[in-house]
Amino acid sequence: MADSTHTILAVYIVWHPNYSKGSDIAELIRGHFRNGRYKNVLGDMGLSVVFRSSSVPDAATPLDFDLDEATTTAVVVLAESTIAGDSAWRKYVDGLINDAEAKGLSSRVFPVTLEKAGLDIGFDVQALRWDRWTGNSTERGLRLTRELSYEFSRMLRHYIEHLKHPGEDAAALERYLEKVQVFLSHSKHDGDGVHIAQKIRDWLHQSGGLSSFFDVLDIPAGTHFSDVLDLEVKRSALVAVHTDSYSSRKWCRKEIIEAKRWNVSMIVVNSMRDVDERGFPYMGNVPIVRMDPNKTDRIEEVIGHLLDEVFKDFLWRCRIALTGDANSEALFMPRHPELISLANLPARTEVANPMVVYPDPPLGDEEEQLFQKIAPHVRLQNLTQWLTEV
Repeated sequence: MADSTHTILAVYIVWHPNYSKGSDIAELIRGHFRNGRYKNVLGDMGLSVVFRSSSVPDAATPLDFDLDEATTTAVVVLAESTIAGDSAWRKYVDGLINDAEAKGLSSRVFPVTLEKAGLDIGFDVQALRWDRWTGNSTERGLRLTRELSYEFSRMLRHYIEHLKHPGEDAAALERYLEKVQVFLSHSKHDGDGVHIAQKIRDWLHQSGGLSSFFDVLDIPAGTHFSDVLDLEVKRSALVAVHTDSYSSRKWCRKEIIEAKRWNVSMIVVNSMRDVDERGFPYMGNVPIVRMDPNKTDRIEEVIGHLLDEVFKDFLWRCRIALTGDANSEALFMPRHPELISLANLPARTEVANPMVVYPDPPLGDEEEQLFQKIAPHVRLQNLTQWLTEV
């Protein structure tokens, strides 16, 4: 078993000290990834975010990195004319890129071109083009954290597949290049559900970074509707557009149940106008974002929250792959368990006392007592508790 205290992901942010906006952008990135949202899957250590800007004494550049300090490493280079025009810094960045490439799938460099001149560094990898994005600094900053969440997720996904199949580099690369699929679950029995889902779908297609699965347009002719839904939900992230008629629709309920059973990354967009006559009980235990159906002005925030959930899911998978016992019969869940989680457990004839391991912190006493009444044979442990016993 790997060292459970080892940092799963270290994020280094590199910028030239003479670039006046560098520290503000670096703080924005650190604020997003160090605000505590990832502690439940990583423990108290959270994500490691380290700055590299100030030069060391008697040198023109900062300290080098130790790429072995964390399981995976992401290096974010803020590229603009100052860093591109400084030969010592260009050499420093070239060294970072070469070191990351030598480490293989566990390290990646993510250039962010704040100015077009930043491309003069000559990156061999695709850059995030801040210089081409529209909007003010705040809007660009939100897009940057969203794009980084997506790219970090892809890196971790690639690394996890490498752990599973260390000899299949080509297959791992193919999986790495797959986009995160977004499944839009909505009711067609009120105008709001269709309208909001279409708005989200249009935004995803126009963004260029994500693609969506939309049940009206993408169901192949002659295919059973339920089979396509089952297949897509298992490999997608899910946005449930909760409008007034949502909970009353059979297929909407089925989509939620399938997403929960397969532990799909999921958020709920609350766009209720009046009353939900029968609130569906399985829409909880996930982030809920309020969006006024008349304005639909928070789509970028919705996608940002969804990508955070996707990123947390891959952090969890990576931690389990590194610290979990391959011979364990425990069921590892990326969210805190709820009663629907019992549907995923093996029959008692197969496993008499199954164990569910979930992220920190522990369930509340009232939740554990409910599980004890309904399924006293099931053992529940958060990851920290489980690690102390294995």
